[in-house]
Amino acid sequence: MIFAMTRTEHRRRTPLLLVEAATLLSATGNGVAVVALPWLVLERTGSATAAGVVAAASGLPLLLSSLFSGTVVDLLGRRRTALVSDALSAVSVAAIPLVDTLVELNLGWIVALAVLGAVFDPAGMTARETLLPAAAQAAGWRIERANGVHEAIFGLAFLIGPGVGGLLIATVGPEATFWVTAAGFALSVLLVAAVRLPGAGRPDRPPNGLWRGTQEGLGFVWRDPLLRTLSLITMALVALYLPFEGVLLPAWFVAEGEPARLGAVLMAMSAGAVAGALGSSVAGRFVRRRSLMAAALVVTGLALLGLALLPPYPGMLAFAGLVGLAYGPVNPLANYAMQTRTPERLRGRVVGVMTSFAYAAGPAGYLLAGPLVEWLGLATAFLVLAGALLVAVLIAAPLPVLAALDEPPRYPPAPPGGTTGRSEGPVPLGEQWLPAAHRDPPASR
Repeated sequence: MIFAMTRTEHRRRTPLLLVEAATLLSATGNGVAVVALPWLVLERTGSATAAGVVAAASGLPLLLSSLFSGTVVDLLGRRRTALVSDALSAVSVAAIPLVDTLVELNLGWIVALAVLGAVFDPAGMTARETLLPAAAQAAGWRIERANGVHEAIFGLAFLIGPGVGGLLIATVGPEATFWVTAAGFALSVLLVAAVRLPGAGRPDRPPNGLWRGTQEGLGFVWRDPLLRTLSLITMALVALYLPFEGVLLPAWFVAEGEPARLGAVLMAMSAGAVAGALGSSVAGRFVRRRSLMAAALVVTGLALLGLALLPPYPGMLAFAGLVGLAYGPVNPLANYAMQTRTPERLRGRVVGVMTSFAYAAGPAGYLLAGPLVEWLGLATAFLVLAGALLVAVLIAAPLPVLAALDEPPRYPPAPPGGTTGRSEGPVPLGEQWLPAAHRDPPASR
């Protein structure tokens, strides 16, 4: 009997394990590519400009594709979108050494393959994220716990991915590194193909076209006060936070001649973020979500200001870790809001739209940081960006609309036994049970 119960529990948790294992492999592969692609370009051309062209070519399509990614998920289905995304990544990565063997691998080929691998990444990420509620329900997990683990795994992948890429380049060379990375993406395809969950297949009510579906997602986010506020908060945080990682800290440590310390500070941020995401699933049992969000925002702002004061190296490490730790709960809480305030048929579009806001804010922050450094100097630019972020979070943290994080879910999963109370098994998430107060009136259906 005990053995049978154990096997049953294992089967219930299998979909969640498959989704998270695929997330780890896919995100780690992208982290490896972040290192391997510029390394290959620099090795072949010796041109930093060429490496920048490849980075821009793989990054710019994300701005547009992320906006439509959720609509693609709602058109094709969650499992199918994740499969296509990882398959394209595997093909694009494997094609680099293959093209190099068959014809001369020049910059044009590298740019084209980098774009092919990156353009569908937001859709794959959105698809795996929209599978979480059903996977958590099957495993008997609270959705907050699943969100915290998912964000921690995503952060862990980007923490270890560049390190794995550097190790592979050093041991087997850049060409073989791409073959290993392609194998990781292929394994992710197999894992996602094995996922069996309600709502994972072809949607029953797909959107009416790519653009109209995206408009519907944009409209839904903008009409919901909490989702609209979280989108704006995320945009402000990303725009002011990313320049620290991508511009200011690298410039500071280059001037100091300490590249190894730069890596350690960025790793401390990432490790703190992983711990913060995991901790958010525990903290949610003891504190209100609004309180957790407010504390996360304020402590992130204060810790970033401490880092911007450029203390001695041990202090920088401590503040960097605290920045990541404090910021860790923000994404899981935003995910929870999207999952519980969005009808099942719109979930992909809403996740994709809100993700696209963050993608758009990052380049805006980078464009601001460069001129700011040239105009005010590096040390002052640190303080200006950190001060602006602190002002933003002090305005956002007490906003009354954040209390909606603690409201009952508008679109909860179906209760055990379905809507009738019979033991017919789980109701497909496309036919969710809703409390009477949240059901659409007949005229609007």
